[in-house]
Amino acid sequence: MTQSLWPSGDNTEVLLQAARQGDPEAVNQLLDRHRGPIRRLVEVRLDRKVQRRVDVSDVVQEVLVEASGRLQKYLDDPVMAFHLWLRQIAWDHIIDTYRRHRVSAKRNMDREQPIAGGGRVDESSVNLAIQLCDPAMTPAAVATQREIAAQVEAAIQKLDEGDREVILMRHYEHLSNLEIAEVLDLNPPAASMRYLRAVRRLKAVLEEDKENFGVDTDSQG
Repeated sequence: MTQSLWPSGDNTEVLLQAARQGDPEAVNQLLDRHRGPIRRLVEVRLDRKVQRRVDVSDVVQEVLVEASGRLQKYLDDPVMAFHLWLRQIAWDHIIDTYRRHRVSAKRNMDREQPIAGGGRVDESSVNLAIQLCDPAMTPAAVATQREIAAQVEAAIQKLDEGDREVILMRHYEHLSNLEIAEVLDLNPPAASMRYLRAVRRLKAVLEEDKENFGVDTDSQG
């Protein structure tokens, strides 16, 4: 299984305990340890047009500043896992940033950027495409990887907000079903059903677009 976007292991708990004891360096390390994952979350979830007008680094810094200011309250009453708490703060900033810039963003009619941004091949998109289209397919050429990644990303953008959200949480943030359930305030079976429904709809979109997929899966092997 693909590794989670968020740091795991005992280090976070060690740093949280040190922060509870008033260690300022532990606080700095704790937040810095999550800077990269927060940036990735913003890159994946913030509207592409808005990202042309907003520096992702500025959004990340805003998230970390707010998290620092609210950290003591969290330490006194940790209502959820630390990374999910940080994720919620980041998500609120993503929504706020979109609302502040959406008017100017809508004026820009350029084609949407891929989820990865910067012309990179997104490994999560490639892995999801292989899983949905042909688990035995092992694309070797970079061009093929770009094609299937672009197709999956385009299909995800066609989903409704709820389906798109659960797909991105599972395959781009790599949250577990239990974590998704906590984020969405659902019980685990309901979260699982929502994910399966989203996958069915994503497959349907890919099937509709298969003539433009750019990969002849029948010739693989």
